[in-house]
Amino acid sequence: MLANGAALGYKETKEGASYTDLAGLKEIPEIGSDPEKVENTTLKDKVKQYEMGIGDPGDMVYKFKYDNSAAGSSYRKFREMEASKKTYYFEETDPDGTKIEFAAQPSVKRTGGGVNVIEFDVTMALQSELTFTDPA
Repeated sequence: MLANGAALGYKETKEGASYTDLAGLKEIPEIGSDPEKVENTTLKDKVKQYEMGIGDPGDMVYKFKYDNSAAGSSYRKFREMEASKKTYYFEETDPDGTKIEFAAQPSVKRTGGGVNVIEFDVTMALQSELTFTDPA
């Protein structure tokens, strides 16, 4: 499946309001987690026993086209979110209709420039579990 058509929206409160799309999304991150392997061997076991602990989704980094030409630009919105240090609510919508919701505190880093275009990265510090809604 191509990633073309994927979108990322945000809202300030968990309940009520609908998500507002953030313009200029260029790349979506890997989504999922790598659970910690926890050793839980008893004295009767002949080999070490393990169970899966809590998951670590790692760095979730979204890449955007850099545009700082208007007050409503995604770059300015993310900078405002970062400065507020508040938790925001996000919804990634994939081309097949899959929706992934999560709460996070975003941080912004503009990439360097050169021959190619300038972009900016948004790293999400998760504040909730990932909630998946499959397409109908």
